[in-house]
Amino acid sequence: MSVTLLSTKIAVGAVDNANTAMSDLCTIDATYLAPLSIFYTVVNSIANIHPYAQMALSALTSASQLILSQANLDASIRALLSKVSETYQFIMEEDTLSQLDVMKDTLAQIAQVVQECAQFISKYSETKNFWVRLGKNIFSETSTRIRCYNSALDGLMQRFRDKELRDIQVNVHRMREDLSLEGMSYAGGAGLNTMKTCLDGTRAEILSEIFDWINDTDPACPRVFWLHGQAGKGKSSIAHTIALQAQNLGMLGSCFCFSHVRQAEELHKKLITTIARDLADRDLRLKPLLAEMIANNRSLRDTEDIMQQWQKFILEPVSNLKGPAVGNVVMVVDALDEGGGTATREEILSVFATQAGKLPPNFRILLTSRPLQDIMDTLQNVGHIRATSLEDVSVTSTIRDIRLYVSEKLKRQKGIHQEEVNKIAEKSDGLFEWARLACEYIRSHGAGETARERFDDLIAHTTEEGRTLLDDMYNLVLEDIIITKQRTLSRFRSVMRQVLYALDPLPIHSLNAMRRSFSGQEGSYQVEVILDYMAPLLSGIIDHSIPVRPLHASFYDFLTEKKRSGQFFIDKCDIHKNLASASLHVMQSSLRFNICELETSYVRNSAIDGLATKVEKNISPHLSYSCRFWATHLREAEFDSRLAQDLKEFLDGDQLLFWLEALGLLKSIGEAYRALIATTAWLEGKEDYQDILPVLRDTCKFVCNFASLINESTPHLYLSALPFSPTSSIFAARFLARFPNVAQVATGRHQNWPSSQHVLRGHDLSVESVAFSPDGKRVVSASSDDTIRFWDAETGTQVGKPLRGHTKPVFA
Repeated sequence: MSVTLLSTKIAVGAVDNANTAMSDLCTIDATYLAPLSIFYTVVNSIANIHPYAQMALSALTSASQLILSQANLDASIRALLSKVSETYQFIMEEDTLSQLDVMKDTLAQIAQVVQECAQFISKYSETKNFWVRLGKNIFSETSTRIRCYNSALDGLMQRFRDKELRDIQVNVHRMREDLSLEGMSYAGGAGLNTMKTCLDGTRAEILSEIFDWINDTDPACPRVFWLHGQAGKGKSSIAHTIALQAQNLGMLGSCFCFSHVRQAEELHKKLITTIARDLADRDLRLKPLLAEMIANNRSLRDTEDIMQQWQKFILEPVSNLKGPAVGNVVMVVDALDEGGGTATREEILSVFATQAGKLPPNFRILLTSRPLQDIMDTLQNVGHIRATSLEDVSVTSTIRDIRLYVSEKLKRQKGIHQEEVNKIAEKSDGLFEWARLACEYIRSHGAGETARERFDDLIAHTTEEGRTLLDDMYNLVLEDIIITKQRTLSRFRSVMRQVLYALDPLPIHSLNAMRRSFSGQEGSYQVEVILDYMAPLLSGIIDHSIPVRPLHASFYDFLTEKKRSGQFFIDKCDIHKNLASASLHVMQSSLRFNICELETSYVRNSAIDGLATKVEKNISPHLSYSCRFWATHLREAEFDSRLAQDLKEFLDGDQLLFWLEALGLLKSIGEAYRALIATTAWLEGKEDYQDILPVLRDTCKFVCNFASLINESTPHLYLSALPFSPTSSIFAARFLARFPNVAQVATGRHQNWPSSQHVLRGHDLSVESVAFSPDGKRVVSASSDDTIRFWDAETGTQVGKPLRGHTKPVFA
């Protein structure tokens, strides 16, 4: 390979740059940092590198930036800086540079360890403070970690010198592997939220217990720590605190948080793929393994088989990692109980109960949930799962922590002293959510009353018989916010109905945009008339850029159960009709041709620079919501002639085509088929709308045949899908005339849609037998791979888990 050698001029220039960077880092010996600065300056001069090696160099560059930006390092980690410096000097040696290409595996391992070192160095002050909170010995903890880093780097550099891991498969053609994982589903916004961490000084005992488990070096240590407790006990705060500290130590593999208000997104289907992509972002050795996995079997990208996802995307890749494990890798899964119903959780629970114990010994999963019966039945008494209940944490320590929390939140409130703080903590009964609401209630006093008077009201308030402490607090807060007049209560129910039954949370601006299409008086006022006063209970009230949703899942449960919420009960009255109608109106007014102003059709969506930014700029949250969920609301709504007319106008216009374009850009084209099927069912038997059904059925076939193309390159909806549709297509015939400049098929165009609609992929060996279910909605197949599998005949996706048990091929 050709390598640009480091000239004296470049080296001198790099040292000058290093000296400039050093001026603000007076506490650090420049001898350690100069090699980092030189490396950062010249790394782009190293030409013709294999993509894996280039990825490793990029990781090393990021690591050097992290270290160079850290100005307050103390003497306790100089030894680590020295070792990192030595590593960079080693990489820049001419003999090493000449081997970067063929030694890419070892280089990737070196880069991974250096990345973890850099994260540890840059977050060292925060980490020290956390160790102090947990009563840890800072010197001992620091020394242990540095010793591991030093040992790992020494070993890897020696391997490089000995050329033990030379990759003999690199050939002269230098094939550039596709390292993109964009095709794998990812749950955006489900990760770490630093605003949800525990208050400093609280939960020290349970946090220490969890970190001792994380750092346990015993290979037999349970892979899963399951923390469970009732609503309001603070499970999520603990989960986010652990995730943040693991991130500071370079140990966080993934943080995935379920949410009741995001159930419509089916986050459970994205859990494994999201964790896999997060792990690949953390450890660059995993990315080529995953890329190769899905390149060799692209149907894996779309499989909904959770067990298969676990095996192929997590267990096999992490088990095949080469090189030393510097520290343990932490995965956090929070609020599993909010991921859907019992049937939804079944497969995920099965993975944790039967497969998590097969992970390498340096992997840890922190799992939190409420103690629901199905979760308890599956996870209790499993050898590789350590179960801990927050109900078993000593009352004394919990009350102490709540006292600290209340003292911090009310420290500026006149009339609130230690005695009042103690009373609030004692009344909380160990519920952090109750304590949070109590503090919000006292702090929200208005004109004519004092914080002390609000405190007196709170303490004097007695819980009604049969009500839980949290329910009682919700009632108290709502009674304070909502004037119990019919008009006010009616508006409260209407606005909260929109918030609670939206299938994906929306910010205030988008709630208002959709509300303008609601029927009757509901569309005559904006949501702020209620939401401006709901900050103690909902997110998105102070910061209008974030979605509005309950701050705690228990508030959703409270409002949707009449015996608990009484006059504040929120039913589903007309909400699906209103949201379906609003969605259709939003699409009618906002959808347009080339909505994201794409400049070319010559590249795939995944290769368009800044596509995500274009989508965010041109497709508003309420338009995105409408495109994805209009048919779901339609399906749940009773038939209504006005709504049916709105639907007919949408299906008769250009917006039907532009809707497919938007779904392609939103990576949700799969929703189109389900939406069209649901709409067909909704209109079945309605005499005045029978002329719409052929259009819907033909559009279904169009989507079936071209969905993958639209997903890959959305402009080809117009350039390829329309002209290559059969001549009998109602959908294509309507729109082709409006695009006269697209290519025309001169000869060989199909007359009708092909009989083959889907290719079902999943079996590892030949399929021996196939049958349809009586209703035609399912396909079952038997194979020589010893399994039986079920398929959705409409979408071609696999349903549930394969049936395993046969020890030989299945023929019927």
